[in-house]
Amino acid sequence: MRVAVISDVHANRHALDAVLAAVDAERVKTVWCLGDTVGYGPKPNECCDLVRARADVCLVGNHDLVALGELSVNDFNDEAAAAAVWTNARLTSGSESFLRSLEPQAAVDGAELFHASPRDPVWEYVLTEEAARATFELTTAPLVLVGHSHVALALTLDGSDVAGGLAPDGAEMRLDDRWLLNPGSVGQPRDGDPRAAWLLLDLEQRFATFHRVPYPIQETQAEMRKAGLPPALAARLERGE
Repeated sequence: MRVAVISDVHANRHALDAVLAAVDAERVKTVWCLGDTVGYGPKPNECCDLVRARADVCLVGNHDLVALGELSVNDFNDEAAAAAVWTNARLTSGSESFLRSLEPQAAVDGAELFHASPRDPVWEYVLTEEAARATFELTTAPLVLVGHSHVALALTLDGSDVAGGLAPDGAEMRLDDRWLLNPGSVGQPRDGDPRAAWLLLDLEQRFATFHRVPYPIQETQAEMRKAGLPPALAARLERGE
């Protein structure tokens, strides 16, 4: 089975459209979303509708929960908090119902999925060796998928050591050992590559391939400025940070 893994769409409709078009071109059978469908971006309801229609498995992320009022905006910086308040005021009842139906973790087809990490499925970033090691220790599945950091990563265990690192466009690995993979962010990458990110899994052939897709960043930026979202959030999209 071929699976597309997406994460951190962050209400960026243009990026999501580009990724889903690339997914369709790869004859993917199912889509898994690791959360944060909303937050930061200008099209929360459109993205909720698309993810609800396309994702067979979807998690809830911290930005989703803050937009729903389930977590406090005080946990965010000023720009993220402003975007969360803006999003909360604009979510439709359908989007709210969809996001409230989700959990921050799941297990499916021999994989364990977390928005953030098994130690803290909502908030912890897996960006250090210690956090990666804890993730391996707290899970048993051969494949562990996390989002949240907006950084595409491929990590494995080499004996007792954590090996691997950033996963650029085209990076491919055999899934013969235990792997911890982060697909990167669809809507707000933070690894220096501003293109939308997604991950292709072939669970029968046992390989994973990281993909990046260009999208019209300027159009998303224009929509954010028109909506009155913080300018810094729009500016960072073109830098991939």
